[in-house]
Formats: sequence, structure tokens, C-alpha cells
Amino acid sequence: MNLSVIIPVYNEVESLETIIERVRNTKLASEIILVDDGSTDGTREILTRMKGQADLRIILHEKNQGKGAAVRTGMFAAQGDVLLIQDADLEYDPREYPELLKPIQEGIADVVYGSRFLGKARRVTMFWHMVANKLLTLMTNVLYNTILTDMETGYKVFRKEVIADMTIHSNSFNFEPEFTAKILKRKYRIFETPITFNPRDYSQGKKIKLHDAFEAVWTLLKYRFVD
Repeated sequence: MNLSVIIPVYNEVESLETIIERVRNTKLASEIILVDDGSTDGTREILTRMKGQADLRIILHEKNQGKGAAVRTGMFAAQGDVLLIQDADLEYDPREYPELLKPIQEGIADVVYGSRFLGKARRVTMFWHMVANKLLTLMTNVLYNTILTDMETGYKVFRKEVIADMTIHSNSFNFEPEFTAKILKRKYRIFETPITFNPRDYSQGKKIKLHDAFEAVWTLLKYRFVD
């Protein structure tokens, strides 16, 4: 199995080199695809210096388009059999990769979500952010007749053929509900596995905002009735 790790990047100068090192330390990634989405804080300069390293593929967006656009660019550039989305901050731990990959390796899943709400360790912070996540997941379950615990998770792992005939339109954080809606409607086998979670707060550079929750609601409703 060849694993492509897709890392959307926007103004992550403080964590970028650390997350690349952590992904490398897993020794599981055949390629690491870094898509810089118009960073202005020195991130792009770091990536420019890294060009030519054998395990890295670096793609630069000329201007900021949003996380969804960066993920989409990375997904359709990936050459691996299995794709894994990894945020460039340090909220998600690459040491979780073996458990995330296990259901796919065993042939029982096409898609794996890493759930922050299945009982593993997590930093205690941002109550209302957690409430929004759970409400959006509940809405997903009602609309699509499923039992997810964490629709908005940043850890999504899937076989490449899952996206072979899929068009993703979302450019921002509404990538998560659009992708989820489409894999649920296509009846792919989805497993969840518990992950640890170390969220940063807004003073540390967290980017998702309240309006993104409303966009997610609209996206879930839209793709329930539109392919």
C-alpha cells in the first residue's frame, strides 16, 4: 500500500517543519504533498527551501483560496493507493496513522475517520466549538441515516478510488461536510477510530470561524438532495 499524506498549509511557519518531521517519523508515507494556499508569514519561503527533497511534493497556490481548495489540489495530485489528510498545525498526531490505516489494510473499510469523541485523550478547551461539532455531526446522522461521532474531523483516510468520479466544489472548511455527504450517498464503507486531539485556540492561530458552521449546515442540506 502506497500512502499519500496531503497537508494543506496556510500561514503555519511555526509548526510546518515539526509536522513534516512527525509524518516522516512514521515511516509510512510514500509521498508527502504540501499545498501552500498563499501563505504570507514565511511558510512559503520554508517550502521553497525544501523543494527537491525526494519524499516531498510541493504545490503553491498563487493566492489564498481556502482549505478545501488546498485539499482538493492535493487529492488529485496524489499518486498513492490510499490518501490521508493531515493538518499542518499540531492538533492531530501522526503517530495515530497505524490505527487509522488498519481498517483499510484489513479490507473492511474504504474510508476511515479519526474521531475526537470516542474516548482517547484530548486537551480540555473550547466548549462551544465542541458543541458546534456535535450538532453538525448530529445533523449529518439525521440527514444521511448514519452514526458518525465526528463528521468535522481533520483526519480522513480513504482509498484513492473513492474520489475517482467525485467532484469536490468546496473551497473552504465546508470541504468536510461535502466530502462526507458524497461518500455517504455512495455507500462507501466508513469506519471511525479514536484519536487524541490537542486543539489550539484562536490566540494560537486557529482559523475556523462561526460562519463556517453555517456554511457546513447549508452544505449538508444541499448535498442531501443534489449530487
